[in-house]
Amino acid sequence: MSKSKIISRRTFLKLFGAGSAVTALTVAGCKNKQAEEAVEEYRQQVEPPIGKMTYRTNPITKDKVSLLGYGMMRLPSKTDNPDEYDQDMINKEVDYAIEHGLNYFDTSPAYCKGLSERHTGIALHRHKRSEYFVATKLSNFSPESQSHEASLAMYRNSMKELQVDYIDYCLLHAIGGSMEEFNRRYIDNGMMDFLLKEREAGRIRNLGFSFHGRKDVFDKVLAMNDQYHWDFVQIELNYLDWDFAAEISDRNVDASYLYAELQKLGIPAVVMEPLLGGRLANLPQYLVKELKQRDPERSVASWAFRYAGTPEGVLTVLSGMTYMEHLKDNLLSYSPLKPLTDEEQKYLDDEIARKIFGLENIPCNDCKYCMPCPYGIDIPNIFIHYNKCKNEGTLPTDSGDPAYRRLRRQYLIGLDRAVSPMRQASHCIQCGQCEPHCPQSIRIPRELKRIDEFVERLKQGEDLQQALKEKRNKE
Repeated sequence: MSKSKIISRRTFLKLFGAGSAVTALTVAGCKNKQAEEAVEEYRQQVEPPIGKMTYRTNPITKDKVSLLGYGMMRLPSKTDNPDEYDQDMINKEVDYAIEHGLNYFDTSPAYCKGLSERHTGIALHRHKRSEYFVATKLSNFSPESQSHEASLAMYRNSMKELQVDYIDYCLLHAIGGSMEEFNRRYIDNGMMDFLLKEREAGRIRNLGFSFHGRKDVFDKVLAMNDQYHWDFVQIELNYLDWDFAAEISDRNVDASYLYAELQKLGIPAVVMEPLLGGRLANLPQYLVKELKQRDPERSVASWAFRYAGTPEGVLTVLSGMTYMEHLKDNLLSYSPLKPLTDEEQKYLDDEIARKIFGLENIPCNDCKYCMPCPYGIDIPNIFIHYNKCKNEGTLPTDSGDPAYRRLRRQYLIGLDRAVSPMRQASHCIQCGQCEPHCPQSIRIPRELKRIDEFVERLKQGEDLQQALKEKRNKE
């Protein structure tokens, strides 16, 4: 490769960002030789080092846990069918992660339509049991799964699917809706007594809970520490939720409060949603430009990972890494971690987070807890398309804008490509079954209705323009 044709790593990452560069060029079908050489250079120069992973020590069990944890909720697929998972690729990514020092794998019976534990177990079972920690959850959300017998069967099936005889980190899944729900799922059915005995017997090494929801529920469940001795708690922590979660929704709690309360009790925090389902990796271009000006060689996502990993009370930071490029970029962020300076943290808190909050997006993380919709509505992709256009400044809102007709057409065509017409918001009957399952407390039926009305206005505008054109032709 001649020196004259090489795009420097600094220039290449400034343009594309490490986490998505290869994928972006591949999707674009780029045939430019210089770009192809740049991709090869990228692959060579940003390969994460082996033996440099940052670890945190669990103060209770003394586990040496990798700061980067693997969230097994967005597994790679073989085909365009997202439910046909690629076990060979899952194996390769798990192998690569373990080779580079990652040792914490988080799953659930609810992930990937019930298949995540099975695929995770197949991949991990090929390694020595001492090489990894496995975390899974008692995800007894539905009423039929909340009896003692059904919950016990779920717990035992997790062991079977994961091919283990003990669980390193066992969680009560998604606490926060109400104390009535908490009692129904874990206390009244005797499951807490059972789980405590399992911990005593060593079949559960650490017992904790993941939290999404109301502050009063968090406070009450955390106060049970005297009785249950929580070994860890999983919370949502990122630079937007640190101070703005409660302002985004009155049913959410700021991460700064959650983290501080855990610190008071010496309970380690496991972090979920460091990227808010990808939102903090796909910022509006003007914010991307700001971050790139400060550090051209770091991906946009790396800022969020450094933010989540800097607090000393964080045991591990989970990321749902579908593609190898995601895994490599995140490994770079923690191999080793370069903690944020006070100035960098203040910049993310006061500048970037405040500007993102001002966008007033729908706070969807694409977790798919709302799915499947009984009426087939593709809720996450409807929200993702809307947010994408809003972030890019291409949302058609002003009919007086010279670009309005182009943006309107672009939005409607893009929506039909992203979401089948039969699964769009117009088919929502406002049954509300989705809303209680949303960790972000989005009022989903209300937002779907708002988007449906917005789309109908766009369609009517298109029809009006066509009618005027036809009238002029007749005249």
